Amino acid sequence: MQTMTEGYQSLSLIVRLNSDRLLYVATIATALGGGAWIGSLFH
Repeated sequence: MQTMTEGYQSLSLIVRLNSDRLLYVATIATALGGGAWIGSLFH
């Protein structure tokens, strides 16, 4: 049981550390998609 708890804690730490990176990638993808959509409106 202790091993499962330690595994869960380390997994949550990894998720917390990578959440900024995931948010950064999502923001870039949204900006690129929005730019492409706006560009297609004026084509």
